[in-house]
Amino acid sequence: MLRGVALLGILLMNVQAFSMPYAAYMNPTAWGRLEGIDLAAWLFAHLATDQKMMAIFSMLFGAGIVLFSERAEARGESPWRLHLRRNVWLLCFGLAHAYLLWYGDILFLYGICALALYPCRHLRPSRLFALGLASLALASLLFLYLGGALTQWPEAQRLALESAWQPSPERLAAEVERYRGGWLEQLPHRAALAFEAQTSTLVSWGFWRAGGMMLIGMALYRLGVLTGRADASVYWSLLGAALLLGLPLVGYGVYWNFANDWGPRSLFLGSQFNYWGSLPVSLGWVGAVMLLLRRGRPTGLRHRLAALGRMAFSQYLLQSVLCSLIFYGHGLGWFGGVERSEQLLIVVAIWFVQLWSAPLWLRHFRFGPLEWLWRSLTYRRRQPFLR
Repeated sequence: MLRGVALLGILLMNVQAFSMPYAAYMNPTAWGRLEGIDLAAWLFAHLATDQKMMAIFSMLFGAGIVLFSERAEARGESPWRLHLRRNVWLLCFGLAHAYLLWYGDILFLYGICALALYPCRHLRPSRLFALGLASLALASLLFLYLGGALTQWPEAQRLALESAWQPSPERLAAEVERYRGGWLEQLPHRAALAFEAQTSTLVSWGFWRAGGMMLIGMALYRLGVLTGRADASVYWSLLGAALLLGLPLVGYGVYWNFANDWGPRSLFLGSQFNYWGSLPVSLGWVGAVMLLLRRGRPTGLRHRLAALGRMAFSQYLLQSVLCSLIFYGHGLGWFGGVERSEQLLIVVAIWFVQLWSAPLWLRHFRFGPLEWLWRSLTYRRRQPFLR
């Protein structure tokens, strides 16, 4: 159910990357209206989901590394061999997703992190927490250093950053035209951004962020927090930390960025409020979901969210397929023409499709289609599919 909530929530952020020029994801002033209901839509997505849903996915993925290994060991199989095969195939899925559909793929990053963090799975929770926070801090320190030294950058690099952060009208118009064109017209731009995400962004930010949250997820799994076995007071504490610490910190970051006119310093310095504030907010989501589960309601929605979470891999890629068909030129071609408040309507429509289709699919099949393929490739034998 927690994975299902995260899958729905992450679309609130991803839809902006599908529907608007690349710069607008990090710098909301780069494209579109940012006042009235559109400002409210951006603010809601930023406070509730930006980096928070990725954090939940990362924690659950880290917990999955431990769980997968434990089950393999219990069956007398080699956990490393299966883990290696499983995540090499995940890398392949991620590459296909990034270059064929959407540059914002997360699967490649998760595969890299999973391979690197496998030896940590037996560590005590205290060590996992310490390593996780240290990993998060590395990326934060790098960004703070770069932001503090921004005025000392070589002029050519500084101008290139400013151009990417706040593109010229001509550059924005060219990107809109490209994504309103055919699939082949989009490919060079998508491939360049995907390659950047899988190289420089992975090394400077992605690995430390996702990897740190995976380590924290391993610890929370061992402590029973992610499986609902912790005391109710733990979940109330997580929810309280989100409301009293996380959200105010993220909110202050919004104020700081607007006060500094969303200049390039927002990328390095202004982003840190949400970077750290997203941690307690994501844990607050965990606490809220677990407390709702303990109350045993709402039954119908819980069933649909759980089904969605069980086939999150397939449904994550379904979001990419649907959004590409809505916004890109090989579909409806709405790229650059949908404001943030209107994007919410599209998000809700996709949510209905997913919440309807997931339990319907699992009524007839054991796994989602990509989950089944992934399992079959991992175990090198065809897995049962029909119920």
